Amino acid sequence: MEKIFIGGILAFVITLLAIPAIIQIAKMKKLYDVPDDRKVHASPIPSLGGVGIFAGFLIAFLLMSDLAPRGHSFPYYIAAFVVVFFFGVKDDILVITPLKKFLGQLAVSLILMYKSKLLIDDMHGFLNIGIIPPVFSYPLTMFTIIVVMNSFNLIDGVDGLAASIGLITCIIFSVFFYLNNDWLFALMGISMSGALIAFLRFNVSPAKIFMGDTGAMLLGLVNAILVIHFIKTAEGSHILPVFAAPAMGFGILLLPLLDTLRVFAIRIFHKRSPFSADRNHLHHLLLDRGYSHKKITICLSVSAILFIVLSYFALPMGTTKVILAQIFVFFSAIFLLYLGKIRQQKNKQLILNEDEPNMYVAINANNTPSIAAIAEK
Repeated sequence: MEKIFIGGILAFVITLLAIPAIIQIAKMKKLYDVPDDRKVHASPIPSLGGVGIFAGFLIAFLLMSDLAPRGHSFPYYIAAFVVVFFFGVKDDILVITPLKKFLGQLAVSLILMYKSKLLIDDMHGFLNIGIIPPVFSYPLTMFTIIVVMNSFNLIDGVDGLAASIGLITCIIFSVFFYLNNDWLFALMGISMSGALIAFLRFNVSPAKIFMGDTGAMLLGLVNAILVIHFIKTAEGSHILPVFAAPAMGFGILLLPLLDTLRVFAIRIFHKRSPFSADRNHLHHLLLDRGYSHKKITICLSVSAILFIVLSYFALPMGTTKVILAQIFVFFSAIFLLYLGKIRQQKNKQLILNEDEPNMYVAINANNTPSIAAIAEK
């Protein structure tokens, strides 16, 4: 089934050819992501890169799917992808309310749960829980799909980050499914990987185009499908069994998942909608420390790989212990980032501004003017 890799090549070529045309059309029609106080780019950038990702991914997935046995779920996966595409494009062009976006995500999760029977029905020993009844499996699956979709949407904050993290996760899932002869899901991951590689050609800093909600939510949806199928099948694999499958799946998606849940919790604590905008994401913390887009993307991509490797070797500890350890390590790193930010603020000095004798200028201890802030004497 080496021919299945043609899907990745085809997705790469289609996306690579589509993106320049999309950039040109976006500039002609002035379809830009306009910068504001929260966003980190300084000039308007086209945000319809997800259209190119969708084209490359879906065409390759459809054309090469005859190499893989199509189960009854196949047409419903396609339906879910198309639904995400339509409300994602509408959000990128016209901007829709968080409620309408949530309803679209809810519709996608219902399609996958009730039509394709994509369900998390076994916790594999997490908190000593095994098989769970439908009354709990449906809400848990819905929550998982919506959170994973939003996690890639929300981590898409600096050039190349969401595509790089998504590329890592899709490759990991693809390799597992390929080694286990699970061709359809291997093809799904490989096709998305090919599209992302082509997209990164135009999205690395300085980005020429963003993936927008269309690409980010499609990427999240593909990862949601892959991780749920991984949890359902990993321990039963005869070729490459993975025990404590929920812990491994959680480890693969750990960075976008925990960052999203952390930010949602902060917003709810402050009595705001979990879908409201702010600057509390992990990449914002690194931006505030002075990291460039490239450094943030490389740093978080390497961190994602390390979490995956460490999670795999920790699996003998059992599902519960591994997940608790993953959460502890992640939030310890967040605490250190916040601690560093506090120390950075304390190290700022007030020096007399020679041009304005009645003003002081606050700069960092290393005299970096890029973070200078003027304060009255």
